[in-house]
Amino acid sequence: MEQTIFDILYEKYTINKPIRLIEMFSGYGSQALALKYLGVPFEHWKICEWAVKSIQAYKDIHFTDVDINYSSGFYKQKLQEMLLELGISSNYNEPMTKEQINRLSEEQLRTIWNNIVTTHNLVNIQQVKGKDLEIVDTDKYDYILTYSFPCQDLSLAGKGKGMSDTSTRSGMLWEVERILTECHKLGTMPQVLLMENVPQVHSQDNMPDFHKWQVRLEELGYHSYWQDLIATDYGIPQTRNRCFMVSILGNYSYTFPKSIPLKLKLKDMLEDNVDEKYYLSDNQNLSLQQTLEKNKLNNTCYIDTYNKRIDEEKSGTITTGVSFRNNTFLAIKNATKQGYLEATDGDGVDLTQPNSKTRRGRVQKQAIQTLTTQNNLGVVVNMKNELCNNLIKNGKIKENDVIRHSYTTSRNENWNKRNIEQNNLSPTLDTRCDCLGVCVGTYQYAKSDKFMNGKDRLQLGKETSDTLQTTQKEAIVNSDLRIRKLTPKECGRLMNVKNEDIDKMLKNQSDASAYHLFGDSICTNCLMAIFGELCNIDWKQKLYEMLGI
Repeated sequence: MEQTIFDILYEKYTINKPIRLIEMFSGYGSQALALKYLGVPFEHWKICEWAVKSIQAYKDIHFTDVDINYSSGFYKQKLQEMLLELGISSNYNEPMTKEQINRLSEEQLRTIWNNIVTTHNLVNIQQVKGKDLEIVDTDKYDYILTYSFPCQDLSLAGKGKGMSDTSTRSGMLWEVERILTECHKLGTMPQVLLMENVPQVHSQDNMPDFHKWQVRLEELGYHSYWQDLIATDYGIPQTRNRCFMVSILGNYSYTFPKSIPLKLKLKDMLEDNVDEKYYLSDNQNLSLQQTLEKNKLNNTCYIDTYNKRIDEEKSGTITTGVSFRNNTFLAIKNATKQGYLEATDGDGVDLTQPNSKTRRGRVQKQAIQTLTTQNNLGVVVNMKNELCNNLIKNGKIKENDVIRHSYTTSRNENWNKRNIEQNNLSPTLDTRCDCLGVCVGTYQYAKSDKFMNGKDRLQLGKETSDTLQTTQKEAIVNSDLRIRKLTPKECGRLMNVKNEDIDKMLKNQSDASAYHLFGDSICTNCLMAIFGELCNIDWKQKLYEMLGI
């Protein structure tokens, strides 16, 4: 943002009191991590998070050693009733039903309740009142309230519903307005507010609501300053662009931090000795081919949304060895049937993108350029591996390049063109960042290096030692190069989370939930820079020390 009249008229606001942090839509607590990494004294005053997996992650990272059984005085039925009333969520989108909560074991119920109490969690923002924030003694403490409200209806990948309607996820912004209005009536307001969201929050379509929000904040006594910050401008090789807005109570100004040189590349964030499960292999193709031969499929193959083959012989479900949610692509030969997908020879079908009306799946016309058949069988192949192998064979990607391995050929080709000059960077992580792949060499050499928290690690390089041994069943592409997913730890590093905190979080998370948590969070390097300016701390030195630079 350009300098405003407030920057000239008002003095810069500096936090010089202990901080009480209130994190709305907290996730695993990126804001708290940023303050911790800066060494700023603060209290975890309140959080508001309804997703069970996020609550668990927050507890594991920030209250690691707290092991108090707050549920000891309650029977199972009472715990069920209390959690239902609080409105916990298992899918980030809606509260769990009574039936869903009743299916949880007593151990799960107690764990969730203990995590909520331990983290000072208000849970469902729609039920939070201004008095629940317990803002007192503002002469002794600076209260910072952060709100990273859901972006699903704002982002380019979302449905574009905007944030006008309070029934949408992004409309949760107006719940923050309601809570602040109640605080205003009580005469107890947070001194600093920090918003984070996608840049589309101030797009042409959303600008009227964004302006309305700024006007409302001004009515409540805040002066607001906003700017888009990209993670690459603050030391981390991820092209994550987000809008931040700092609102300060009273007549004060704020200046956003200046960018710093990027000294790290994507390869500096990668792990060595990565488990084989993260590599894309040919095993899935082999098992599928055996299934086809066993069922003696003919030239016509009908596929419904649930990945079932339907023909005159009424064969059973075709399995590919890849779960439905991992973007299984099917190539269909001569497959047409009323009531099912209409596809012709060579078309690809992405079953993870069902048509909203027919729920049959989305046909990608001529998505597969080269089909292979055996004994005139219907062709059903795992597009993911074939696509990635061809990208390497054709020289379209090289070591340390990033691809989106779960998209169609055309989308990957377009992606490759856009990404060609950014092979040293990670694209923006999202909740499906397990769909990001990196091209790595199958050779390693030891080189002592310091990454986050002083941990020794191995770097990939070309001054090789022995090439890794492979078997005939493993994918061998150009002998040296393979494509694998980014690991959860690598995604955590790209969000500027220390190794030790990543390890704490991963103890009680599946890979899928970890990918979601990191992709839905905030880069702590940007937060460190913002808080550093507020607290008058040399955040650049702190960040470089953390990164081992």
